[in-house]
Amino acid sequence: PQDSEKSKTFVHAFLKRSMPKMKDEDIQEMLTRKAVVLEHYPKKKAKQKRKKTKGFTAKQRRELRLFEIEPEQQRYAIFLPLHELWKQYIRDLCHGLKPDAQPHMIQSKLLKADLHGAIVTVTKSKCPSYVGITGIVLQEFKHVFKIITKEDKLKVVPKLNNVFSLELDGFISYIYGSKFLLRASERSAKKFKLKGTIDL
Repeated sequence: PQDSEKSKTFVHAFLKRSMPKMKDEDIQEMLTRKAVVLEHYPKKKAKQKRKKTKGFTAKQRRELRLFEIEPEQQRYAIFLPLHELWKQYIRDLCHGLKPDAQPHMIQSKLLKADLHGAIVTVTKSKCPSYVGITGIVLQEFKHVFKIITKEDKLKVVPKLNNVFSLELDGFISYIYGSKFLLRASERSAKKFKLKGTIDL
């Protein structure tokens, strides 16, 4: 019948187009079978790259004034609860600061501890005007401490050439700022080496 011839022609043309690498004899052999399985190669989907969320640059942070404390918030009394939290944090870190605790073990833990909320005092300095400044550490940067004093004054004290002391439960620790020029996050992972003599 005419329709069957058209069907054969269509199927032959379809197979030829679908499988261009096959010879006519192979196609004819496939047609003698009852079932024809056509291979399907799906198109590979291009992987979408995940966009990394970008934080603010240092310039943008300065423009937005993210780290600036408003003048009306620069009051010593506001940050006393922060100091109480810091004391509890250090007690937990040092397992209670017991009298029989080894000083060098406590010192090594304090070197890596977060100092936000600690009351520090400048005990030695190459600049005499810094000596005696006491207050709560509000911010710690790589090179400076921002300290709020009892007189509600925000002081920016450089670490370089200054020695700081902090006292808790009768234990006094000294921080040599020149050896402390690290961000708080970097300091927690640093291994501090014991040195025989330390100077300003």
